[in-house]
Amino acid sequence: MELSGPAKRLTIYIGERDHFGRHSLTTEIVKRAHAAGLAGVSVFRGIEGYGKSNHIHTTRILSLSEDLPVCIVIIDSEAAVGGFAEEISGLVEGGVVTVEDVEVLRYSRHARDEG
Repeated sequence: MELSGPAKRLTIYIGERDHFGRHSLTTEIVKRAHAAGLAGVSVFRGIEGYGKSNHIHTTRILSLSEDLPVCIVIIDSEAAVGGFAEEISGLVEGGVVTVEDVEVLRYSRHARDEG
């Protein structure tokens, strides 16, 4: 797949404890993105944050560290991101979903992934 120039970034902010069925919502979104053939997905686990509930989740307090913020980032063409955003919109019950314009300067494999 080639990806360069204007593109879209879909960012999904959810909690670590958010689930879809019996597994994590993060896993469900990554699986669906892979099945849809999107260019790639990265998942970042936050160390601290809060959202609409105004409840702070942090690694500093052991009892609250079970629901840390998670950020899922997907970059692909406008059509691919738009279609996928519609597909997952019903899955995200609590959190934030954003779409932004980006410029892809380089999209390539690591040499270790070749062959």
